[in-house]
Amino acid sequence: MPHADEIDTPRGPARVDTDLPAGPPLSLLVLGHGAGGDVDAPDLLALRDAALGARVVVARVTQPYRVAGRRAPAPAGHLDEAWTAVLAVLRARHPGVPLLVGGRSSGARVACRTATEVGAVGVVALAFPLHPPGRPERSRAGELSTGLPTLVVNGDRDPFGVPTPGGPVAVLVRPGERHDLRRDPAGVAGAVLGWLRGRSWAC
Repeated sequence: MPHADEIDTPRGPARVDTDLPAGPPLSLLVLGHGAGGDVDAPDLLALRDAALGARVVVARVTQPYRVAGRRAPAPAGHLDEAWTAVLAVLRARHPGVPLLVGGRSSGARVACRTATEVGAVGVVALAFPLHPPGRPERSRAGELSTGLPTLVVNGDRDPFGVPTPGGPVAVLVRPGERHDLRRDPAGVAGAVLGWLRGRSWAC
């Protein structure tokens, strides 16, 4: 069972659900949710389960606006501020292991924007929303330019688009998947796990 608690942030309390692996951890993976979703999304749960079995601590963070019962997302700056505050606490709780950040959709954007600030060594971006649906000119590709090893997993039918790989950014396109990545969550998780293992962040 995950350990759930709340962490105070400048934007109100965030909730953190932390799962510990059976053996000594090789890394800490912190995941955020989508704009109107929660940390129990199928892809996030599948990734948690796969990572736990590979000696990764997994912490799923619920942003303060969702803890407060709101569905409409807070402004980007507020999301980043709360996330950064939570990451400072989690790093202190789990010292001595590499920090990986990520999430799905909006949570992936937050992780990318703050990755270098929080001291992450890599980023996992599920369903990264490259642009608003039907608005490819409003690209968010620049948010992926963290300079860190980054894995993007998007469906080929995602109306938010699919980023282009380049430099340290690898992009895995899942056939038949849309933005929710619900068709094969275990397959998504397995792909991420393979990427983590290739960098010795999982066993």
